[in-house]
This record gives sequence, structure tokens and C-alpha cells, in this order.
Amino acid sequence: MSTDTSPRPGGDTSTGQPLFAGHFTGRRVVVTGAARGIGLGIATAFAEAGASVLVTDRDPHVVEAGEALAARGLDAVGVQADVTDEAQVAALFADAADRWGTLDVLVNNAGIITIDDLESTSFDDFQRVLTVNTSAMFLCCREAAPLLKAGGGGVVLNAASGQARQGFIYTPAYAASKFGVVGLTQSLAKELAPANVRVNAYCPGIVKTDMWQYNDREWGRRLGDYAPGELIQEWIDAIPLGRPAEAADIAGLLLFLASDAATYITGQAVNVDGGMFMS
Repeated sequence: MSTDTSPRPGGDTSTGQPLFAGHFTGRRVVVTGAARGIGLGIATAFAEAGASVLVTDRDPHVVEAGEALAARGLDAVGVQADVTDEAQVAALFADAADRWGTLDVLVNNAGIITIDDLESTSFDDFQRVLTVNTSAMFLCCREAAPLLKAGGGGVVLNAASGQARQGFIYTPAYAASKFGVVGLTQSLAKELAPANVRVNAYCPGIVKTDMWQYNDREWGRRLGDYAPGELIQEWIDAIPLGRPAEAADIAGLLLFLASDAATYITGQAVNVDGGMFMS
């Protein structure tokens, strides 16, 4: 494993200040799939950079997550919503409109994965992954678009994956959903560009989250006689930068893509994976 001690994207270790500190003051951000893990890390980073943040998830603990951020003096609120439910998505963005009037950044982070062989994968399971990972993203983009346009433009950031580059074994639904995210991103980037709305995707690799504990277990038992942690360590050892990502690594990319430093970037799917995929 790497012993690199250079500053991480979540903050400058020499000053103790978050990167982009104050850059997002006055800007309004919605982050889906934000009760924990990558989503909560993204929401925290935007709030620390000065944004007003609405964190949402189908998990009711998202309300507590919002309260915890607010208790730190950050401008954040947690709202429970199922982004696969059209009515709940409409209500979520109506809430954002009531709070702020406009929107500056939408982060579509909600996602799930199912690992199983083809003949054991039910159609319902396949459809559920596509619904959460891709169809729900469409719903959120559709409802957010008027708010982004009303503010004179904004940014949409969509969760893709290394599997948007190369599908992996035993995850046909996940791979299909993430390739779909890239197509959706490119299509909306072209449509919304005249309204000054930029749309990009981010492609994480291995990240320290509960999902990757599931991935290690389920792929490990199908790909060989792996003890818990052995397969994921084998994959981590092959990462050029020598470590898995932290949520702050993903958040750092998104802060950049949403910032004024990235105003000429749209329609892209950007890898944030330590060099796993170089394309």
C-alpha cells in the first residue's frame, strides 16, 4: 500500500482548510444517495466549501445526516425521498424551489449493484438496478432542469463507474446502467448547453464504502476461494496509485467540475480511480 502523505482532495493538510473554501458560498446543491458513503462525503465537501446543501436518500437516516452537518454550522438539510418514485422526485425539487427558488448543482449519486450469474438474475433484479442507477437520474435531471435554467445555468454531475468503461463479470445490470449514465450525460450536455447547464459524469473505481465490502464478498466467492478482503486487496495492489479511494477523493473531483475552473468542460465522463482505467 502507498504511504503517500500528500494533501487529499477533501482539504489542504498544511492549513486545515477545505479545498475550494468559500467558492460555493451562495450556491445551492442537491445530492442524492447521500445518507452515507460517497454521497455524504460529496455533500459534506460542498457544504464545507460554503454551499447550501440538500442531502437526500430513501434511507431515513439522511435526515440525521443533514442534522449532523447543520450541527457543525454548515448550511445543510436532509430530506428523505425515493428517487425512483416520480411523485417523490417532483416533490423533492418542489421543496428545493420553495427553499431557494433556483438550483446551481445537482449531484446524482444514488446507485446500487447486484452481483450474480446470468441465469440466476431475475428480470426484477435487473430492472431494479437500471431504475435506481439510470432511470432515477433521468427523473432528477428532468425536475432539476427548470431550476438550473432559472438561475442562469448550473452543473449536473452523474455517478457512472469504471464499469461505464468496461463491463465486468456477473454484473450485467450494473454495467448496462452505468454505460447508460454516460449516454444520458452526453445527450443532456448537448441539449442543456444553450442554457449554460454543464453535464458531466464521474467514474469511481474502488472506494472505501459498504458497497465494496459486498462486492468483495460476492465476487470473491464466484471468482475463487477468496477469504474476506483477499480479492479486493488483490485489486487494490494493481492500482497504480496503490490505494483505494476515500469519499474525499471523489468529492474533490466534483468540487472541481462544479467550480468556475471547469466552465469549459461538459459531456465528459471522468475517471477517478487511481489509474485503474486510463482512457
